[in-house]
Amino acid sequence: MDADAAAAAREMPRIVGDALTASAAEAGSAWRLEPAERGLDANVIALPAGDEIRTHTGPELDVLIVVLTGSGTLETETDAIALEPGGIVWLPPRSQRRFIAGEEGLRYFSVHQRKPGLSIRSRVG
Repeated sequence: MDADAAAAAREMPRIVGDALTASAAEAGSAWRLEPAERGLDANVIALPAGDEIRTHTGPELDVLIVVLTGSGTLETETDAIALEPGGIVWLPPRSQRRFIAGEEGLRYFSVHQRKPGLSIRSRVG
């Protein structure tokens, strides 16, 4: 394969979305990274005023969020963290978290290593 064909076959840097104008979803994922072959997962999460993502334990990987608009609170096992536009929060693997949107709602960008897909394995026994 020549160099031009190799370059055409691989993914190239490009704009894949606009975090500030992503879908006006009432709640949930307003945008997600779509290229099939990627090492990252990324989403824009929208929560209406007073809505929440209930307490849960995160995945076995680091997650980074950036607050885009609105405000809210991130409750952890030991603390409550105020979320304001521009705030960057690191969520360690398996950390407990609960997101609560403030009066204007909450919109944040989340990025982490791509989770392995589900697979079915046979048991050898």
